Amino acid sequence: MKKTIGIDLGGTYIKGVLMLENGEIIEKHTIPTDEQEGNWKVAVKEMLQHLENVNNGLADSVGLSAPGLANTENTTISYLPNRLDGLENFDWSAYLERKIIVVNDAHAAIMAEAKYGVLKPYKNALMLTLGTGVGGGILLNGELYQGQFQRAGHFGHMAINVGDDELSILGIPGSLEYAIGNYSVERRSQGKYASTRDLVRAYESKDTFATYIWLDSVRKLSIAIASLINTYSPEAIAVSGGIVLAGDSLFKPLQDFIEIYEFNPYKISTPILKSEFDDFAGATGAAAFALTKQ
Repeated sequence: MKKTIGIDLGGTYIKGVLMLENGEIIEKHTIPTDEQEGNWKVAVKEMLQHLENVNNGLADSVGLSAPGLANTENTTISYLPNRLDGLENFDWSAYLERKIIVVNDAHAAIMAEAKYGVLKPYKNALMLTLGTGVGGGILLNGELYQGQFQRAGHFGHMAINVGDDELSILGIPGSLEYAIGNYSVERRSQGKYASTRDLVRAYESKDTFATYIWLDSVRKLSIAIASLINTYSPEAIAVSGGIVLAGDSLFKPLQDFIEIYEFNPYKISTPILKSEFDDFAGATGAAAFALTKQ
């Protein structure tokens, strides 16, 4: 059985997995990320060497996930302003002296779920990654759809409230990312809550203001999801990221709102599923994606 390596280059940690093509994890490893140019490159090389040593040699394929837009050939990150200086157009295959398949981190996350997780039964599905911001991925006919310039799945940058004066980093007013992202909680709550975790805890304690802020955010998320259902007609939608730790405090009101807004002519609702993979989704998905590019 083929063995594959996946490495996820994040701003805080570099995560790596050595796994079999059936999804069985042989080794997981984590290295802190040093964002200074050159240091994170060395750390990625150390990660690859560690996983190859566990394997006693080269794996059959290697995938690397990272923030930013991958190029058409999935050999490099071609666009990522203001983060990880030097990453744009960096030739990983030349540096690591073997073929490296590069993919956006949110795209990697849906690949993990599609190949080994909750989206495995489906050929057409969407995924929303809800963390500091909002990202996502699209699965069409069983394959990752990356779109022109590999930018498909930027679901956080759809407009929910066009009258809002808050612009997303892509210039969209009243974005979904602002409505539900962790980065905006303090502003949305007038400084009362510093994070989504704090907001949810207050909501679970029946705080009136927290209840209003949280349910307003979840309602906007449900409208976005219903809009995506109308647009793509997926078989299922997975939700991932730190927000899923809210459990029923997220999924119960989310489902209640979706029942109001979802176009449902046949009385068959689109499943909204909690992602199966944790912090190693990017690494696992990068490994899975690399297998498709052999």
